[in-house]
Amino acid sequence: MRRVAAVVCGVLLSGGGTVARATAKPEAQVPARTMSDVIDRVITNENRAIQQIRQYSPLVETYIQNQRPDKELGSVPAGDKYFLGRADFSKGVALVSLTDTNSKGKKIFAAIGNFFSFSAEFIPGGFLQMIFIDTNGFDKQHYKFDYVRREFLGEVRCLVFDVTPMEKSGKGRFLGRIWVEDQDYNVVRFNGGYSGNGHASWYFHFDSWRTNVQPGVWLPSFVYSQESDLHYAVSKRLDFRAQTRLWGYNLGHASEEQELSKILVETPVQDDTKTANDLTPIQAQRSWDRQAEDNVIDRFERIGLIAPRGEVDKVLDTVVNNLEVTNNIEVEPEVRCRILTVSTLESFTIGHTLVLSRGLIDVLPDEASLATILAHELGHVVLGHRMDPAYGFFDNLLVDDKETFRHFGFARTPEEERAASEKAMQFLNNSPYKNQLGNAGLFLTALEERQKEIPNLISGHLGNRVPVIADLKTVATADQKQNPQTIVALPLGGRVKLDPWADKLELIKSKPIGTIAEREKMPFEVTPFMPYLTRFSTEPAKPIAASTAAQPDAKPSEAQPGKP
Repeated sequence: MRRVAAVVCGVLLSGGGTVARATAKPEAQVPARTMSDVIDRVITNENRAIQQIRQYSPLVETYIQNQRPDKELGSVPAGDKYFLGRADFSKGVALVSLTDTNSKGKKIFAAIGNFFSFSAEFIPGGFLQMIFIDTNGFDKQHYKFDYVRREFLGEVRCLVFDVTPMEKSGKGRFLGRIWVEDQDYNVVRFNGGYSGNGHASWYFHFDSWRTNVQPGVWLPSFVYSQESDLHYAVSKRLDFRAQTRLWGYNLGHASEEQELSKILVETPVQDDTKTANDLTPIQAQRSWDRQAEDNVIDRFERIGLIAPRGEVDKVLDTVVNNLEVTNNIEVEPEVRCRILTVSTLESFTIGHTLVLSRGLIDVLPDEASLATILAHELGHVVLGHRMDPAYGFFDNLLVDDKETFRHFGFARTPEEERAASEKAMQFLNNSPYKNQLGNAGLFLTALEERQKEIPNLISGHLGNRVPVIADLKTVATADQKQNPQTIVALPLGGRVKLDPWADKLELIKSKPIGTIAEREKMPFEVTPFMPYLTRFSTEPAKPIAASTAAQPDAKPSEAQPGKP
């Protein structure tokens, strides 16, 4: 089988002994005085980074959109692939699939014969390989380093180098540019590709970013890959965009640390003769259902699939509260909102908890559209559509991570979905959003129109696809014609950013961008990553922009390594 692979043959991590988890900042060093000293530090730190990364088993998500030319929009999606797994560096660069419930992780992506006349496949491990510059000898014997300039990436000032493999250094060597932060000389970004494409596999271009998650520790967080004109057979051309995200480096440890630092206040024991403490059968059933709900959420949070409570959840809670107050809804136990950390567009309920995916929140154009999705899920709660009470028994949650999507499921029947949509329209018509539903209709229409091109993005792994409420579609088109600037859906990553260490979610704070051309709207599409880098700090983060253009700080002749 011929394979279109983003994989580096023979340049994988070798196995090794256990290395202690290192998060402490390296000891202070003598400032580098020459550019040669800087390069030595970069090489030393990069090889140390490889060992650091091997200590972890982060979640790895790769989403690929194949592209086709479009006269008006330049290019549009023409099929997609999705992978979610956990990295396993014990025997090189390997992945344990969470989403592939049929092949048991042996064959991650299905053949892409739907788009080409012969069978070919993407290799997820190849996209994971892109978090490393070179694990088989990143040194002066194999590479030439040419200083370019200083440049800011967000708040982090960097030294920029062009890196070129030496002659006869072998295939799979990195060719491109690296950005090195100018305090400890850690690589924070590298952009380019691996040399040596062959007849059976190809190396793709990529842009790889790292985040300062702890003092002195920069870990891989984002990789963007793209090919627009890769010819791999007679008259065959590969055109795609791909995003790879990594998170869950500190799974389980954050909650342990918080538990030890909590201040607990004991409440006085009440007199049983004055207070009724016994539960009625109805109350007992509600308590059991809540226990099952809490068990599932806790399990998902511990494996990195649900983010800890944060500011994004509060936004969702506010919208739900608006719906409840204006519709006189009183539900016990109270309705809560949580965020699934993945990019796929899905929403579902776990008991009285409304769950929306990060990817769905990313692409929603406005608050009314968000209210529409939440109203549908709230409809399930009000109608009494329950979850499986068996999750109240904790042993039912003790499954391997790779069995998660096979074991858990919260999809509703078509009848329940229709009933929830009808109830949602009642809620929306009585809500503050009743005069703003045009964009919600446009969003659902656009989603339905794109379903053939992005089936893996909109296929829910734990619940149903995003509901298409028929009554909303009738008010869609007029608004878009009146205002050409109407955004029906955002690209992936348009709303929320994910902390790769603690899995916390924050809303992106970006500057207004003014007039948007039709080609720049890119609904549901993959775009490059341009994160705003900051250094790790225990102080509360200041509001910052989502991304920033590169700003040269000094001319090459003015750069002085080791000085701020």
